[in-house]
Amino acid sequence: MLKSLLLLLILSFSLVSQVKLPANLQTPFTPDELLSLNRLSDIQISPDGVWVLYSLSVPVLDKAQFETDIYAVKVDGSETIKITENRARDYHPRWIEGGKKIAFLSTRMGSPQIFTKEFPKGVSEGLTTVVSGISSFHYSPDGSFIAYTSEVKTKQTIKDKYPKLRRTNVLSYDALPVRAWDHWEDENREHIFVMPSSGGVGVDIMVGQDFDCPLQPFGGGEDYTWNSNSKEIIYSSKKVDNPAQSTNSDIYLYSLESKTTKNLTSTNLGYDKHPVVSPDGKYLAYVSQERAGFEADKVRLMLHDFATGTVKELTKDLDQWVVQFAWGGASKTIYFSATERGREPLFKVDVASAKVTKIADGDYNYSSGLVVTPDNKTLVVGRTSMQQATNIFSYPTTSTDSKMKQLSNVNSAFDVKVKNIKIEDRSVKTTDGKQMQVWVLYPPDFDPKKKYPMITYCQGGPQGQISHYFSYRWNLFLMASQGYIVCAPNRRGMPGFGQQWNDDISRDWGGQAMEDILAATDNVADEEFVDNDKLSCVGASYGGYSAFWLAAHHKKRFKAFISHCGVFNLESMYGSTEELFFNNWEHGGPYWEDKTDYDKFSPHNFVKDWNTPMLIIAGGKDFRVPYTQSLEAYTACQVQGIPSKFLFFPEENHWVLNLQNALVWQYEFFEWLEKYAK
Repeated sequence: MLKSLLLLLILSFSLVSQVKLPANLQTPFTPDELLSLNRLSDIQISPDGVWVLYSLSVPVLDKAQFETDIYAVKVDGSETIKITENRARDYHPRWIEGGKKIAFLSTRMGSPQIFTKEFPKGVSEGLTTVVSGISSFHYSPDGSFIAYTSEVKTKQTIKDKYPKLRRTNVLSYDALPVRAWDHWEDENREHIFVMPSSGGVGVDIMVGQDFDCPLQPFGGGEDYTWNSNSKEIIYSSKKVDNPAQSTNSDIYLYSLESKTTKNLTSTNLGYDKHPVVSPDGKYLAYVSQERAGFEADKVRLMLHDFATGTVKELTKDLDQWVVQFAWGGASKTIYFSATERGREPLFKVDVASAKVTKIADGDYNYSSGLVVTPDNKTLVVGRTSMQQATNIFSYPTTSTDSKMKQLSNVNSAFDVKVKNIKIEDRSVKTTDGKQMQVWVLYPPDFDPKKKYPMITYCQGGPQGQISHYFSYRWNLFLMASQGYIVCAPNRRGMPGFGQQWNDDISRDWGGQAMEDILAATDNVADEEFVDNDKLSCVGASYGGYSAFWLAAHHKKRFKAFISHCGVFNLESMYGSTEELFFNNWEHGGPYWEDKTDYDKFSPHNFVKDWNTPMLIIAGGKDFRVPYTQSLEAYTACQVQGIPSKFLFFPEENHWVLNLQNALVWQYEFFEWLEKYAK
């Protein structure tokens, strides 16, 4: 009876956005709740500006999978409706036929295929039967054609070469790369196909090319688009002979009439991607990075004039990274979000003058989807904070005192019952006299008269800002909710603090960035409420490297370390990772040409100074930082008699994605800290 009453109370409170239960009924955030949260994505505005489509993935923990369906919410927030309901995954929704219908991807037939239905209550009808499935699609502006992406075989295999040996299982390579993110490279590439919108057989516009679009491994539908004339497709692809050593993707224009392809960005040797044509068809906006081989160069917003062929940078005067962008309806303004001091606020830029203006700030990330209503009066954006997963908000563009309005509340029961925490934006002086931004998160019901254990969180990347994202893996809110002070420094190497601050980590992995982490640790640990006998240090990827490095250089500060998929041996890492351009830039080239960085900054050279308990975690399908890096580190611990544990996920990559695996990860993470640092 008590549980039923509590549930009714929670539901009644959840009907009102941002209203909390009474303090005595609120509870700390738990790992089980983290992995039970609904996940919203793919925001799409209707042609009349009235409705917003989105996908919602609901976790089913006992099945270790998600149920994904499509919803719609009115821009004024007055109504929310469920558009699809099926055991299969329904996602990637798009408006078609002027908003009368929607098209979406569904796994109802096994592999993902395009389905359509009348909006909102029509019957879903299958449109495609592509054998290899469809990963994304775009209807042409006039509705005549569909461009979609799917895998196609581009090269001969060993089985093709030896047709009588059908039971052989061999991969053969004569060039790099041989692996990508979490899979071995095979004979297939993602290509763009074009078919009539009524259905039929798709035509490969990249036929014969051993290149991908979307860009691998994380590209999607944002890597290609239709031109406004419905006669051309504009797409991004890395068409180079040495993809493992290059960041040179370009933007191409393909003509359906002449069947010819033109490179629009041949003069830029870094990344060019995410092309979007202006509503009036005169311009192409896209993001670009200038320096060849540097994946963490400034992400710039560029403008290509179709009439003149000229290109200009719209964010030249903004020393920050562009995260996402959308055209205003009149083609005179582009709205975008960008990194800035641990946040991702909203900006707008005037296309003619390149004048940038910040329009929405606060302790949020506006980086989970951005669309503009056709009348250019309202922005619809996905917003996160450290304490709230993605929800949809609207923002009027025409008022000087505009305020955000929440349209969705997909985790309302969680939001009203979980205890919020205090989050402090602190400035810490570094050892070289600079000011560093540090997030300090406090436990629920924080009492400054008590003593608390502290976690120093080391960010990965290494170029990756600690901002108001809501992570389903390294969730700082969750760490604090378990009774810890969390110290999260935006050390050297983070975007959001000017490109120079970001650049300073390259060729200096174990240098000033490590001093920054220790300076932040000491600053927060000096507080009376921190128990200095219970400090721990945790991180993944470069954060895992940080744990390995600091294990030999922390001067007895920490009582426990946790390293997830950390870089341990820079030399063996060079020979086993799949992105050589990254190591070439960060460490000055191959180790046989110049070993300076490898000798100076590789943690494996300093393991004789390790003496602190360490939990080491790795994924078997992690080819970015292969699991052998973690295994080498674990072996070093065991041989030296250091209390240590190796947690291995055979089917996971650089990230732990399976719901039940992720829950085990959280349990083991906090168990280790409980044992040695709490």
